[in-house]
Amino acid sequence: MRVENIEAWVSALNGIVWGPPMLILILGVGFFLMIGLRLMPLFKLGYGFRMLWRGRTKQGEGDIPPFQALTTALSATVGTGNIAGVATAIFLGGPGALFWMWCTALVGMATKYAEAVLALHYREVDGKGSHMGGPMYYIKNGLGEKWLWMATAFALFGLLAGFGIGNTVQANSVAHATESAFGVPLWITGVVMAVFAGLVLIGGIKRIGEVSATLVPFMAFIYVISGLVVLALHVDQIAPALELIFVQAFTPTAATGGFAGATLAAAIQFGVARGVFSNEAGLGSAPIAHAAAQSNDPIAQGTIAMLGTFLDTLVICTITGLVILVTGVWVSGETGADLSALAFETALPGVGAYIVAIGLVLFAYTTTLGWSVYGERCAEYLFGARVIVPFRVLWVLVLPLGAVAQLDFIWLVADTLNALMALPNLIALLLLSPVVFRLTREYFANKPV
Repeated sequence: MRVENIEAWVSALNGIVWGPPMLILILGVGFFLMIGLRLMPLFKLGYGFRMLWRGRTKQGEGDIPPFQALTTALSATVGTGNIAGVATAIFLGGPGALFWMWCTALVGMATKYAEAVLALHYREVDGKGSHMGGPMYYIKNGLGEKWLWMATAFALFGLLAGFGIGNTVQANSVAHATESAFGVPLWITGVVMAVFAGLVLIGGIKRIGEVSATLVPFMAFIYVISGLVVLALHVDQIAPALELIFVQAFTPTAATGGFAGATLAAAIQFGVARGVFSNEAGLGSAPIAHAAAQSNDPIAQGTIAMLGTFLDTLVICTITGLVILVTGVWVSGETGADLSALAFETALPGVGAYIVAIGLVLFAYTTTLGWSVYGERCAEYLFGARVIVPFRVLWVLVLPLGAVAQLDFIWLVADTLNALMALPNLIALLLLSPVVFRLTREYFANKPV
């Protein structure tokens, strides 16, 4: 089969798996869980933050404190989606896409909560004493042998997707950002990333948890503060920007300036798709990290996990989107990280582009660490503990290759694999939802807060 035919086939498959049925399934499952939980993720947001604060220290059996489990999951989700993904959604779907990103995040909080509850409830301990969990384990232990094929499918898709979206694509983003901003050759960035990733991966999830607990809050704080400064400088444009978001969420966006215009369907499609790409709710990746939490309380960890979607999309992505809109650059014709950089540079001349470049570097680097956990756990599920060291070595060696490669096709393949990961996970969430609802009712009935 010729390369062109393979690319055409994968492109067609991508259009199917990320088409309207998948977007409806993602939103539908999240909405179903939110209603079944009686809006608990919204009402118990404050409780989640209290559990997060308490989770700085060990709360039970596990590998890393609950706080580090969240930062490890956030290290994988807070990445290029928050900078490039939001900009792409606005470029392709107009300002209204941001509204649909918010909708995805609101129902995604229920999805992420359910994933973490099931991950802790059905987790296992391997021969080395590590706590293993995630979709493959709650499918196997919660649904039984007849569903094992679905657990295997998730692990296989997750393993392969990791080398794309969590490795080569991230290395490529960092390499091009540092080359553009600082003139550093691509291959040097790739080698440096490999060295720093290798130093962390040697220590496994405990080291990754420690590094994530330091880097993730730091980088998020710097990026959020910079965004708030831009919004403060354009405070008179915030209300018009919000009006633009809400109006164009339900009406076609007319062509203006360098913006080609967008249909209502495009606003919904790209808002939902980029929202999922950013916060990964429903993808099944984050519960792998939460399963390692030093906690015996699935509900408490679930309330911590749902904060990941809140912080990722409703805070960080919103700031990126508003900065793009209030500075007026959304009609410039730029897209991706270049559009975000232009927005910050317009508001903060001389430093704005560097803020985005440094943010992209840190976000993408920590994403490679978080996804290494997901890929390793998927590999161990498929092949056993003997694969851990070879996996880590391969993960590090692939990073420099990703930095210098042309990745359009790899990005397409990884994006397709992400959707294929989501399918078995979403089915499992629906089938196991009675367990989530029961555990939640019993917990809050016996522990009023």
